[in-house]
Amino acid sequence: MLFGLIGKSLKHSYSKILFENKFSSQYSYLLFELESIEMFPTLLEQHNDILGLNVTIPYKTAIIPYLSKLDNKAKNINAVNTLLIKNGNIIGFNTDIIGFEKAYNVVLEKKHTLALILGTGGASKAVSYVLKRYKIPYLFVSRNKFSEDTVLYSDIMKMNISVSLVINSTPIGMYPNVDEMPFIPDNILYQKPVVIDLIYNPEKTKFLQKAEIFGCSIFNGIEMLKLQAYESWKIWGLQ
Repeated sequence: MLFGLIGKSLKHSYSKILFENKFSSQYSYLLFELESIEMFPTLLEQHNDILGLNVTIPYKTAIIPYLSKLDNKAKNINAVNTLLIKNGNIIGFNTDIIGFEKAYNVVLEKKHTLALILGTGGASKAVSYVLKRYKIPYLFVSRNKFSEDTVLYSDIMKMNISVSLVINSTPIGMYPNVDEMPFIPDNILYQKPVVIDLIYNPEKTKFLQKAEIFGCSIFNGIEMLKLQAYESWKIWGLQ
């Protein structure tokens, strides 16, 4: 029984280790690096015994046209991180939602003035879905203005806003590019917001290191990784 992970670059990934530590040699879990999402059908032809896949950067939205159907949460946010392949159908799910909520529910239950979500990719959509449920106001921060609730990185410094939560949903600072970090102005960090970085490798990114210097409470993405993986395994019938 074959399972695996698809993404563009998977050097950072702990998913295979996590899976094999749980299931030993009962099943196989492989890492499939795809230079483009157009390679996905070929992958399935080459490995017609795949029963389930996890999906990571940058294909959480790009994978959708290749799927037979989506569950309600994945459809709601237009992002997928788990595939179930059954009876010729490829069904998309999003376990990032429950992973994010369970990993950080103690933080989310606090009263928040405003959250900044850095990035607008697939992970950011799961984050915003959960923040809505907790009635936490938020803005996306991006290099491009995609919507009314998106602000540019270059504009944050000019804004007089009270921020109590910052979530990095981008891959900036992820192994092997550990010296990089997303831009966040000092005037935000001086407010000592809770800072969450969804990256788990390295354990403490340069972004979290900077936030910690300013006295912010910091959280990395390892717990979310584990929790979303457990939910994926349930979907595959392994739990």
